[in-house]
Amino acid sequence: MDTLVAISDSIWNPMAYVALAVGLFFTVLTAGVQFRRIPDMLREITAKRTSEEGISPVQALLLTLSSRVGVGNIAGVATAIAAGGPGALVWMVLCALLGSAAAFAETVLAQVYKRKVAGEHRGGIPFYVEHGLKVKWLAVVLAVVTLIGYGFVFPGVQSNNIAASVEGAFGVQPWVTAVAVTALFAFVIVGGTRRIVAAAQVMVPVMAIGYLLAAAIILVVNLDSVVPALGIIVSSAVGTHQVFGGIVGAAVAWGVRRAVFSNVAGVGEGTFGAAASAVSHPAKQGLVQSFSIFVDTLLVCAATGVMIVVTGSYNVVGPDGADLVTNVPGLSAGPEYTQRAVDTLAPGIGPGFVAVALFLFAFTTLIAFYYIASTNLLYLLSGRAAGWASHGLKAGMLAITFYGAVESADVIWTIGDIGYGSLGWLNMICLLLLSPVVRKVIRDYDAQRKQGLDPQFDPVRLGITGADFWTDTVGPATQRSRPAPDSEELA
Repeated sequence: MDTLVAISDSIWNPMAYVALAVGLFFTVLTAGVQFRRIPDMLREITAKRTSEEGISPVQALLLTLSSRVGVGNIAGVATAIAAGGPGALVWMVLCALLGSAAAFAETVLAQVYKRKVAGEHRGGIPFYVEHGLKVKWLAVVLAVVTLIGYGFVFPGVQSNNIAASVEGAFGVQPWVTAVAVTALFAFVIVGGTRRIVAAAQVMVPVMAIGYLLAAAIILVVNLDSVVPALGIIVSSAVGTHQVFGGIVGAAVAWGVRRAVFSNVAGVGEGTFGAAASAVSHPAKQGLVQSFSIFVDTLLVCAATGVMIVVTGSYNVVGPDGADLVTNVPGLSAGPEYTQRAVDTLAPGIGPGFVAVALFLFAFTTLIAFYYIASTNLLYLLSGRAAGWASHGLKAGMLAITFYGAVESADVIWTIGDIGYGSLGWLNMICLLLLSPVVRKVIRDYDAQRKQGLDPQFDPVRLGITGADFWTDTVGPATQRSRPAPDSEELA
């Protein structure tokens, strides 16, 4: 276990700052698109799809939110506070504000270089590495890493936290939960039951709203404690708090680590669902995915963190393993922090409420993970029918789902961190290398919006190669009908 922790720390300690830097880079490159185009975000969410072969922007939003909003929003926030103190919340929020620009960039690239596979829009990390960077071997490596991560590693984190929360709420043994969750997951991915997936996509926003309402009620009930709690959070983040000031480095590292784990901005997770959307311009879906980062971290994660701190439902352990603060003796970092915070409203309701919320969030995340893994499998097979490989993927996902539910939480979280961190490093480097394409796309979008047009994407006019999906669908009359935007033309 010590070796795994050392590997995880060597990946994440520098990456915490790199993730912030990448987010800042794309914020500057796009002139703060995630802030200045908020009205466009809201408009594009409700836009209709432009092709019967793709899905609508809002469906793509729900698909990516189903993977973003998961255990990281409940258990992940708690572990960040436990290891980095309340100040980790500030760095989570800052990471989300900057990271939403990275999410915009990776979504734009996923849309630009997507392909039509078996009548569906498919795209993501390996697609833009092969067709954008034109480095086939690296695209294959990334597809393999993503397939292994989302197919055989990350599902264990979701099932582990489902089992932990159910045990804490109802006293059900983890192996019982493992059997139930694995069986239900098998029913979805083996039977291909679209009805359950559709129902889950409805339940997640409903549950998210319910969760946010519960957090709001907790803040109202504890109104006198809100300002002092915010003071602790801010002072801890900048190193001036008398207790937490000495772990400001941990606050940065854990705040960014859990923000990236939750919203996966820059890791590339959202690229696969985003590529499935049928839009007339890549920037449109980029804006929708930027909005999803706000929902995930600025709303759900922040709600979790604030209600934990306001109610004092947390303990903090320093980097050396010494207890810095013990508000609730015996309380384990994870779902128990959030359960106790909700439980302050009325004794007994917290564990059950959080267990149900976490199950819904985590189970729909498992479904999204299967979509991501299967997309990478299709890429590796060049779009051919998966056959035995598909059966192997399903069996592997079911196995890790069961194993994750009964394994130690520390082991599962650490392995998950190593996987996300490794993928994040590789994807962020690729994003930086492809940043000129992102710049062309946002400038083209801004130029067309400034002219009062509904942006239409034409890669030929912009000098972007490898965007075969778009060159095949953009009509000859449209191609080169408008000049490329002027060098200084921004809305």
